[in-house]
Amino acid sequence: MTPFERLSPALQYQIVNGLGYGELRPVQEASIADVIDGKNVVVLAPTAGGKTEAAFFPLLSAMDVDDWRPVSVVYLSPIRALLNNQEDRVAKLAGLVGRRAFKWHGDTAQSARRRFLKDPADVLLTTPESLEAMLMSPRVPARELFAGLRAVVVDEVHAFAGDDRGAHLAALLERLTRYCGRDVQRIGLSATVGNPDEILRWMAGSSKRASTVVDPGGEKRSPELALDYVGNLENAATVVKALHPGRKRLVFVDSRRTAEALGNLLRQLEVTTFVSHGSLSFAERRDAEHAFHEGSDCVIVATSALELGIDVGDLDHVLQIDSPPKVASFLQRMGRTGRRPGTTSNCTFLATKDTSVLQAAAIVRLRREGFVEDVRPSRRASHILAHQVMAIAIQTSGIPRSDVPQWLEGATVFADLSEDERSEVVSHMLAEEILANQDGKLWLGPVGEKKYGRANFRELYAVFDVPRLVTVRWNLEEIGTVDAAFLATIDSDASRGSFTLAGRPWEIVHIEWERGRCAVRPAPAGRPPRWAGGARHLGYALCQAMRRVLVDDAVDPCWSPRARTVIATMRAEHAFLRDEAAPFLDGKEGITWWTFAGGAANVLLARMLEAELGGACVSRNTSITLKDEAGKSVARAREAVAALAAAGRPTREDARRHAEGAVRGRVSKFQPCLPPALLADLLVESALDVEGARRAVMGASR
Repeated sequence: MTPFERLSPALQYQIVNGLGYGELRPVQEASIADVIDGKNVVVLAPTAGGKTEAAFFPLLSAMDVDDWRPVSVVYLSPIRALLNNQEDRVAKLAGLVGRRAFKWHGDTAQSARRRFLKDPADVLLTTPESLEAMLMSPRVPARELFAGLRAVVVDEVHAFAGDDRGAHLAALLERLTRYCGRDVQRIGLSATVGNPDEILRWMAGSSKRASTVVDPGGEKRSPELALDYVGNLENAATVVKALHPGRKRLVFVDSRRTAEALGNLLRQLEVTTFVSHGSLSFAERRDAEHAFHEGSDCVIVATSALELGIDVGDLDHVLQIDSPPKVASFLQRMGRTGRRPGTTSNCTFLATKDTSVLQAAAIVRLRREGFVEDVRPSRRASHILAHQVMAIAIQTSGIPRSDVPQWLEGATVFADLSEDERSEVVSHMLAEEILANQDGKLWLGPVGEKKYGRANFRELYAVFDVPRLVTVRWNLEEIGTVDAAFLATIDSDASRGSFTLAGRPWEIVHIEWERGRCAVRPAPAGRPPRWAGGARHLGYALCQAMRRVLVDDAVDPCWSPRARTVIATMRAEHAFLRDEAAPFLDGKEGITWWTFAGGAANVLLARMLEAELGGACVSRNTSITLKDEAGKSVARAREAVAALAAAGRPTREDARRHAEGAVRGRVSKFQPCLPPALLADLLVESALDVEGARRAVMGASR
């Protein structure tokens, strides 16, 4: 039988006559047998390559043939916007065999939720945070609701696997498995991941099903790439206006602040512009994406949220202000183009700084070499274990300590935590009164109630920190949210502040701090707002590629004359790199060690050198500057690094020892739940690169 013939007759008919398919796409052909046979699968295909259908065609066929009862499939997305975008698509697919889909997230009305609970749909579309809220809510009969669950589809699985949300998701999958009492099939969808086999192992968890990666491969046309230097954001806006007039352009930036600033500049240039980022209201983002979808000569300025498969129609061109921090992000963004037959994916970099030209050139170089970053799921997520203990205690109205392991057994994110370490987490939480033992059952203690019990345990729905935000409203319309600290710096009784949001300027009318509301009115001008969050470290591979660009003489054909001039100048300034892989240079600020090891490696090395040499060391992505006592002698600095190399350092124990000094701020809101040793491990895993640091030390000692 062909893959298509393995589908149910009703679905075959609807694919041909309802959807008008002449043939299946390669990824759909390749996926059908494995999914119908019940395997856990990671499906790889470019953006708009048909991954959603690759998962749902065989699942709907099984649903039709075996008469699965709702809720039988859960579809999980990393962001609400993708759920909103996929809702109609999945509902249409489910309708092919007379089934229904329902979307549940924070914007879903209570009345709609009540109807769903009375009459559940076959496919539930949600986020991990909303799923956690459902499991914890006394108003949701979760055990009955998920009793018929057969499969979970995780879209954009690469966006989950490497961080706390992925650890949270892995635990949720085990809790769902316990509810339905069967080995739930797990299907991950991704366009860009360097290590799909490891992602598959992470996702499978306790499942005993056979597992496979589906990658149809095939010929891929070379993209059209361009890298230009424009000097500042004002010039970038002028170039965006001039490039590709009459076409739809998606411009990516790497902060909400830059999105607001560029959106405002483009509107001043009378370019039809929309802005999309996570701090805008759902209505603002929906209207912007819909208007862009329907338009033809317009620009949408967006942060990374629009990487994740959200359909904004037939897109002509992607532009990138400066550079994304990873090759995977670049591939996701570029993959928004080239979807129509006869078109080619494309991306134009517009760099506002010299360093951005170099970073973008390195991204292009790595892409040409076929490199994509690996995603490394945690196997020692002790802070997520603490979170899950609290969540399960609330879900079950108190849980015997001995029952906790059964809920999370098999979750790969806890695989490298020993039984003693898991017990230490619970004991520490009891000692700190985060947990309490009430009649032999674990429940939130007084400290836990204070830290995590507010607003009906809302702090436990999501594993990530949310800064205090103020809702911005004009008349009855919600525009979005801004950081409360930013508002406090621009507003006073003497002078009403102005800022941009959704690319439009607003003047503050009144702020209700207690209720978290800010009333505004349109203004002639305003400054871009600020949100909490600092710059991200660049990784070892990208920084090494930046070094290779500097020591090479080659000129990439995608570089504009201005970009070539910038890189030629930077090559001349960094000519010392040709003589030594990781040189030490004495200068006005001190001794600079050019490691090109990445920020997470360099911050560890800086703290270790401070301990060895005294003084202060300042770490960056590409270098470490040794000051004061540490920067008195190049020979002494070299000797210290050589001694580290000879001893095979830094080790993980070194990282634990220096973790507290190397990590600024907290990495998780559940840090108070951890005993000191596990807290040090968390800081190391979250913020330090031991392997990259060791490679830098060895490279300098050759």
